[in-house]
Amino acid sequence: MLKGLTTAALTAALLAGSAITAAAQDFTIRATANSNENDEDYDGLVVFKNHVENASNGRIAVELFIGTQLCSGGAECLQGVSDGSIDVFVTTSGGAAGIFPYVQVLDLPYLMSDDRVAEHVLSGDFTRTMRDMALEDSGDTIRIMTIGNTGGWRNFANTQRRVTQPSDLEGLKIRTVVADLPQEVVKAMGAAPTPISWPELFTSFQTGVVDGSKNGITDIMGMKFPDAGLQYVTLDGHAYMGAIWVMNNEKFMGMPEDMRRVVVDGFSALQQATFASPKRKSIQAYQDFVAGGGDLYVPTPDEKAAFRDAAAPVFEWFQENVDGGPAIYEALTTAVAEAEAELNAAYEADLN
Repeated sequence: MLKGLTTAALTAALLAGSAITAAAQDFTIRATANSNENDEDYDGLVVFKNHVENASNGRIAVELFIGTQLCSGGAECLQGVSDGSIDVFVTTSGGAAGIFPYVQVLDLPYLMSDDRVAEHVLSGDFTRTMRDMALEDSGDTIRIMTIGNTGGWRNFANTQRRVTQPSDLEGLKIRTVVADLPQEVVKAMGAAPTPISWPELFTSFQTGVVDGSKNGITDIMGMKFPDAGLQYVTLDGHAYMGAIWVMNNEKFMGMPEDMRRVVVDGFSALQQATFASPKRKSIQAYQDFVAGGGDLYVPTPDEKAAFRDAAAPVFEWFQENVDGGPAIYEALTTAVAEAEAELNAAYEADLN
């Protein structure tokens, strides 16, 4: 009887606690990512949910929808954020370019040299500039909260030969997304851009529809592309794989300032998690690629400079052909210069 009473009392206490927690939830954030639980985006959302729910003392609940439960792609999901049916979504520059063409600036090659520069740039005023542009263009409905990472760096990979200089890419059919900028990058290298949907890429390697792609190593290994013949990867690091996290602006601004601060801090924690996740996951991915017979090539500084020189026409094309291109290009190059100067000063202090 005592055991039964104890169990009943415990159950009542738990139910009472749940009721208190439910009553304390003043806001619910519905967040979605068109990915899976092995992805950096999921890692970031788990950190975001944990921080926001704890730091708000239960006043904010975060519901996660991983996959295509709420929407199935960039344009549809961004429309959901705009109309308020989705509160938080993560997109790539390719997924958002149809609505905000200037976000393709993240795909401009060889502007950010390494993780430290990229993370410095994306944590500062550059992201706020892009936020202001997106708010204006969306009628104050879509707010860019932060820019993280989703897969490390894009590198040239192919089924045919080792690539040590731009001329080695000439004649190769390189898979790109439909967006204009990645195609212009491939053209600048002398290769043939070939838009192919992601689910079709494995078979396209097998059948020779394409010879190569521009991907990070975790995506290459996660999709088992070496089994389809992708055996050559050149670590030219031409583009940081930025992940743009957006939120319905009315939802955000409808919270009191203390809760908005919690959400902003949550996105900062999310950003740090997505910065770190690809670094850890790429270690095993590189090892597995080489162990499977893959050829991994690291360009020399002179060779990397040759790649950047070949890509120079793309910078001019971007500013002439993309709406908002000149303003966002200026914002990015200024932020990169400031980041490099600050990091160089830090090296000077730390190395001596």
